[in-house]
Amino acid sequence: MQPTPAANEYLKTKVMTASPQELRLMLYDGAIKYCHQAMNAIEVEDLEESYRCLMRAQKIVLELSVSLNHEVATDLCDKLAALYTYIYRLLVDANLEKEDKYVAEALRLLKYEKTTWQMLIDKCAFEGGSIHKVGQDAEEKDRAGMNHKLPKIA
Repeated sequence: MQPTPAANEYLKTKVMTASPQELRLMLYDGAIKYCHQAMNAIEVEDLEESYRCLMRAQKIVLELSVSLNHEVATDLCDKLAALYTYIYRLLVDANLEKEDKYVAEALRLLKYEKTTWQMLIDKCAFEGGSIHKVGQDAEEKDRAGMNHKLPKIA
């Protein structure tokens, strides 16, 4: 179903007025939406629709990866780039094999990352800081050995 011209105009305005942090959140939302649509298409064996949705999700994950600022938080960006590469590979595998298990795993990771990103935005808003400062602080703690290991994603 194609969006109406009014819906397209609303989305365009929303994107043009969003902060970089909100744009990243919108990318997560888009990838999650297309993964859900791909899973539904795979379930009903609509190969054309599953291909279209998986390609859209892949493009969004690629955008998430290339938009990382490695100059601000190198270690964090390297880890996120590796995660995005893994998610991208899952979506490619889903497209090749038409298996929703790959999409389900990508979806789980994207939802986790979206939640983490939203928590970071909320924390920065609450503390009046910037996301770049949080990334730099985390890297400094890492170098000093003060950061605990991140829990494994279940």
